[in-house]
Amino acid sequence: MSKKKTKKRRTKKSDTQKGIRIDIISKDRLSAMAPMEKIRLILDMVRSGSIVILERGLTPEEEAKLIEMTMTEITPDDFSGIEIESYPGKQRTTFLGKLLGKTMFETRLTVVGAADQLKTLKRDHDFISALVSVRS
Repeated sequence: MSKKKTKKRRTKKSDTQKGIRIDIISKDRLSAMAPMEKIRLILDMVRSGSIVILERGLTPEEEAKLIEMTMTEITPDDFSGIEIESYPGKQRTTFLGKLLGKTMFETRLTVVGAADQLKTLKRDHDFISALVSVRS
């Protein structure tokens, strides 16, 4: 008796998978980067279709620069800008900060995505709810 060999069919994954890519960047990686490197990394990732989650958010100055750079890159047919949502930062004053009159802002988790893909539904001091859609 001969045994009949059967071949298993392997299905190829489609190169055009539909879905949402979420990239999470650790605070360790962000802290090792210069402010402009962070901003460029975030913009490039969002432009490629990712929703970016930063474990440690941006400083107010970095966030302002990110928005400023985004505004220069908006094009009607290609890039509609970004939606950015963060937990409110905590103010922290150290002894040296008190002497110098400086307050440090401790930033928290931040979510960044393309404006046509990410819509914030609700934001609280410890809760962010967002609707993410697949780009068409």
